Amino acid sequence: MMTSFFVGKASEIPEGEKKIVVANGRSIGVYNIEGQFFAIRNTCPHQGAALCTGITTAFINSSGPGNFVHEREGEIVRCPWHQWEFDIKTGHMIVDPKKRTKSYDVTVERFDVSVEESEIYVHL
Repeated sequence: MMTSFFVGKASEIPEGEKKIVVANGRSIGVYNIEGQFFAIRNTCPHQGAALCTGITTAFINSSGPGNFVHEREGEIVRCPWHQWEFDIKTGHMIVDPKKRTKSYDVTVERFDVSVEESEIYVHL
């Protein structure tokens, strides 16, 4: 059975931003990507760096020399130590999808009372 951990109000994590929390002794980065919330373990599987403190960037695609296109803006996190890049939505490494960081299910719990803000929970 999964355990739910309160992360905060949805309004505390605007689009394109993240919040790092500790849940059950694990450091987790919770990201808002275009209004959807995703959570990954804040540990790079390479050498244990605080992965979510790295920059959030895009996937850079190229059809040839000097021709670069940014795709999936804000969906990639780059490790601050050795620049390994991971897909925030899946936890998989961009270059080698067999390597990954743990990803977690996230729900935004909504309440019937209109004065209440949405609350975010991470399920471990």
